[in-house]
Amino acid sequence: MYETTKLDNQLRIVTSSIPHASSVSIMILVGAGSRYENSEMAGLSHFLEHLPFKGSKNWPSARLISETIEGVGGIMNASTDREMTVFWCKVSTLHFKQAFAVLVDMILNPILDPQDMEKEREVIQEELRMTNDYPTQRVDLLIDELLWPNQAMGRDVGGTLESVSNISLEAVKDYMESQYNPANTVISVAGNITHREVTDLIESATSDWHPKESLPWENVKNGPGGCEVKLENRKTDQSHICIGLPGIPLDDPDRYALSLLNGIFGEGMSSRLFLNLREEQGLAYDVSSSLGHFRDCGSLVVYCGVEPQKTRTTISAIMHEFYGITQGITEFELIKAKEYAKGRLLLRMEDSRSVAAWMGTQELLLNKVSTVEEVIQEIDHVTEEDIERVSNRVITSENIKTAIVGPHRNCKGIPELLKF
Repeated sequence: MYETTKLDNQLRIVTSSIPHASSVSIMILVGAGSRYENSEMAGLSHFLEHLPFKGSKNWPSARLISETIEGVGGIMNASTDREMTVFWCKVSTLHFKQAFAVLVDMILNPILDPQDMEKEREVIQEELRMTNDYPTQRVDLLIDELLWPNQAMGRDVGGTLESVSNISLEAVKDYMESQYNPANTVISVAGNITHREVTDLIESATSDWHPKESLPWENVKNGPGGCEVKLENRKTDQSHICIGLPGIPLDDPDRYALSLLNGIFGEGMSSRLFLNLREEQGLAYDVSSSLGHFRDCGSLVVYCGVEPQKTRTTISAIMHEFYGITQGITEFELIKAKEYAKGRLLLRMEDSRSVAAWMGTQELLLNKVSTVEEVIQEIDHVTEEDIERVSNRVITSENIKTAIVGPHRNCKGIPELLKF
């Protein structure tokens, strides 16, 4: 059961009371991510995410912040993606108010010291170099570039070495002033608390926080049609392959059917991809498919790592599985996929942090929160015909993109494999 309140300053609060829980998870979700940035300022949202941890008005150092939370056994962190930045902490119920005070002070009163910013700039640039060094992460970035070329959706959330070098303290302050405002923020709390308790606490702490107009997010532009292959030649022990297709948005009615299709196709050790490519053919140790859902777009991506000499055989096998899923599924596969999806969802909801993320993400991006019961009902209503319809809608060989990182000089013969 979820409860929501919108304060006079347009800050949205969503809570879930879990009486049996011994923890409370607090999340502050802000509409700030790579889709709000231009190419010159790429990485600004991620850069800003790092800085509140360096000190705030009432906890003026990174050490004080970490000791206040970790010193009572709590954990805290933050993350930035394309559409939001999330600050969170999880503590025992006894320390909820103290943890909340720290998190809110970090957001409302960060010090933003110039010296701290320069140190963090170097940390972030090392983070970008590390990402580039890992072929699994590099191939993920390449498939995004193919799916969404020359736009925010296709850029690394962390930016580039050049763009991060150019981000000024003034730009950080201006961006924070614009995006970190109550009308663009959701506070989500789950655990052994009451909605009234949380609302009163937040209302008191944010009474001087005023709404402003935020920057708009960049609408997705359709990428070029047709099959495309991007190869990055590297001396690696494996070929790292991503094969991607445009998917569907977060609020699309076909989302649940596509989720079940993905469960059958490539999610988990009983999926078609895993059983056929690994167990039967021995082509790959790691093979799976995943979905991405965003405000106005989405993706379906297959990843696998294989011996370089098996690259073309593996791509051909994946295309065979793509074709097979468009030809229909069995009643047993659908039943199994439904039970898998519902079971995973229910297990997630046992953790206060997962519940807070579930509520906050929906409220920020969709302006509504579906209950677990409502989602389970949607899952149960999916039919074999729904799966067939969504497979034909999404899985078309005309739009397949392929990214490869591995010891290959060229991609000769690969485009011809990307058909079924």
